[in-house]
Amino acid sequence: MMFIRRIALAICLALSLSVPAMAQERSATRQGFELAPGEGKKILVFRPAVSVGGQSTAGMFEPNGEWTEAARRNIEASLARLQAQLGNQVIAAPEAYGEDAQNLQEHLALFAAVSQAVIEYQFFVGNRLPTKKKDNKEDVFDWSLGSGVADLPGAKDADYGLFIWNRDAYGSTGRKVLQVLALLGPGVAVKSGEHRGYAGLVDLKTGDLLWLNADGAMGGDVRKEDGSDKRVRQLLEDFPGSSIAAEEPAA
Repeated sequence: MMFIRRIALAICLALSLSVPAMAQERSATRQGFELAPGEGKKILVFRPAVSVGGQSTAGMFEPNGEWTEAARRNIEASLARLQAQLGNQVIAAPEAYGEDAQNLQEHLALFAAVSQAVIEYQFFVGNRLPTKKKDNKEDVFDWSLGSGVADLPGAKDADYGLFIWNRDAYGSTGRKVLQVLALLGPGVAVKSGEHRGYAGLVDLKTGDLLWLNADGAMGGDVRKEDGSDKRVRQLLEDFPGSSIAAEEPAA
């Protein structure tokens, strides 16, 4: 009986670890930046960076091309449905080739790295850099991708660029079993699954990050259309000047 109770307790704890940690969702806006709806500003939407796969027992990411393609298709469709609610003129970035495509991929990777740094060194209270502790006290949000964004395809025809980076790793059966056994044995918390998403608005002249929504535990299964809608709504929640809510309004 005691063993069964321990298993039940471990399963409950494991489930609690897999619930999207809404409290981790954080967004910030650069001090002094405002974007009212109807200002006529042009927002250039870059093709989202999307990767979906499994998480091995050891925690390694295992890419899945079929899942990634379905998720990319769903996210782009959801983004197309919601972009009219962003409050200003939205234009799609032109298809990039050759050096332009490489430059764009490098900036998407840079955006992901900067977003992760914001989470770790400014948002996370216990790990703030000394400079960011001061910034938080003074409500300063000062991060940049650099002036190289001005050379991205379509940048010269817009005011701001919207970057979206998304990565999902679904825990394998082995990973879930390990999660339970780790709790039953040494009492160690093992995370199963990873669902990270970042959306950021960037000044296309300076590269300054004007707004960021960075969440390390997002909801919505991006492999499905309705799950993708939920994910994109969460990504664009609090977007300056928009009317997009995290949850779809009831009909």
